[in-house]
Amino acid sequence: MRIPTPLVRCYPLGDAAVTLELGQRIDPAMHRLIQALAKLLDQNPPPGLREYVPAFTTLTVYYDSWELSQNAEISPYEQVASYLQSLLPAAQVLAADYAPGPLVEIQVCYGGDFGPDLAAVAQHNGLSEAAVIELHSAAEYLVYMLGFAPGFPYLGGLDARLATPRRAVPRPLVPAGAVGIAGAQTGIYSLPTPGGWQLIGRTPRRLFAAGRTPPSLLQAGDRLRFVPISETDFKKMEA
Repeated sequence: MRIPTPLVRCYPLGDAAVTLELGQRIDPAMHRLIQALAKLLDQNPPPGLREYVPAFTTLTVYYDSWELSQNAEISPYEQVASYLQSLLPAAQVLAADYAPGPLVEIQVCYGGDFGPDLAAVAQHNGLSEAAVIELHSAAEYLVYMLGFAPGFPYLGGLDARLATPRRAVPRPLVPAGAVGIAGAQTGIYSLPTPGGWQLIGRTPRRLFAAGRTPPSLLQAGDRLRFVPISETDFKKMEA
């Protein structure tokens, strides 16, 4: 896969973080570059690194300002920004040969009480409910990043025929495991939270468990496929 030459922009995020922006386009090639940078940070963490957060087109690094301020010649922000930019040539080489993540199957019971917005998604797109299920479960998705809530995966690869705007009025509580569509994305609620995505199904699998190692079932870079199951199978798996 050809890795694009990034249009790099660095900017501070508060007084103890720097964001490296590599462009505006969300695609697998950009994702691979972000993941390559994250891997290089794991292998060669800069002084003062606290944590980093990869996203669609950015990577944000949080650092210890006090530790880095001991170098009076250059500010902590400049130190980290310069280090991140120095990693880009190696990241492009690494990204070109980046291996795809594992394929994870997520069982989903579509429609009914598990997917109260399935009919709305079908109507919006001029499809039958069966066609929505078929299209949604036929694709292979890429986990671009985790966000919003612990373990919540933002997935790329939704069939354009299923794109549906968010609900006009968000629900005050969406159950964990709910599978939804918002615009051109699909995702899975990892914890019970408010939310405005169109809910088309639910999985009995736990996407986040604090006592599990790692706590998130999915990781950025994983591939995902939805597998339709019956309500009976859902209850068996849930039990």
